[in-house]
Amino acid sequence: MPKKIPLRQCLGCREMKPKKELIRVVRSPEGAITLDFKGKSPGRGAYICPNEGCFAKARKSKAFDRALSCQIPEEIFGELMNRLVQTDV
Repeated sequence: MPKKIPLRQCLGCREMKPKKELIRVVRSPEGAITLDFKGKSPGRGAYICPNEGCFAKARKSKAFDRALSCQIPEEIFGELMNRLVQTDV
């Protein structure tokens, strides 16, 4: 029997994709928001496709705020976007 592939929904395009194809954005118990490339960091997580279009859609619709249960400051979005662009997943 084949192994199940865990699926997650992208915040931007709202498509279900394999977990390994997406990048996890996590809010730690202390409230810090970071990108989690290994998928193991503790805290509340949400998934996003590794492209600027999905990031922009999720930001505009406030999907990050809803998924992470907190309001995300604009400077954090800038940092996340820079890290997302720098990494070729």
